Amino acid sequence: MSGHSKWATIKHAKGAADAKRGQMFTKLIKEISIAARMGGGNPDSNPRLRTAIIKARGANMPKDNIDRAIKKGTGELEGVNYEELTYEAYAGGGVGLLIEVLTDNKNRAAADVRNILTRGGGELAKAGSVSRLFKRQGIITLDGEKYSEDQVMEAALEGGAEDVSAADGMVEVTCAPEDFETVMDALSAKHFDTLSAEVSMVAEAEVALDNDATAKAMRMIDKLEENDDVQNVYHNMALPEGFSME
Repeated sequence: MSGHSKWATIKHAKGAADAKRGQMFTKLIKEISIAARMGGGNPDSNPRLRTAIIKARGANMPKDNIDRAIKKGTGELEGVNYEELTYEAYAGGGVGLLIEVLTDNKNRAAADVRNILTRGGGELAKAGSVSRLFKRQGIITLDGEKYSEDQVMEAALEGGAEDVSAADGMVEVTCAPEDFETVMDALSAKHFDTLSAEVSMVAEAEVALDNDATAKAMRMIDKLEENDDVQNVYHNMALPEGFSME
């Protein structure tokens, strides 16, 4: 079965640190706020906001947090105005990176991204040179110890999912971006709890590196993701069998 995202599996692995969870909530709140600012606070008429809310619910964000983020975006509550930026870059070994940023200070964000890339042996790329290597895809992950692949598959395929696969104690559902909401609704109707749910950028083909080069690139990706202005980092690196950062 194709389309399995190894990075999504690692990124959303069970037992993530509380700090990581809090950081994820911060990034989700920013995404909800900017979606509400750009298209209004009604998810029924704002597809981007609807998707951001689904992603937040997939990460088990409390409803109050979601509501406050929407009100900050629409101006009902005082908030911050964010700008969206996307950087295309290469890590060592020709690994492509898409770095999505939401920031209230684009000069700071640009300097931080460049600094992290330089320190990690990476560099910025020409616009379009990396983005063409990826496609948009819906990715939903569930606890593989709680649900079997067969259980999830039945509900997911009814909702229009393209693929269901199990690995590393998790079940991953992939679908076309336009089917994302329908698949989520189908899983919710069967009372499945999700670990994560998002429309992501997935590599069309992967670049293989040795363990040392992979570890170096992963450390740089971690540094990028830890930056408050960085929303998402996508890459096309294949992880070696049995790879561990330890």
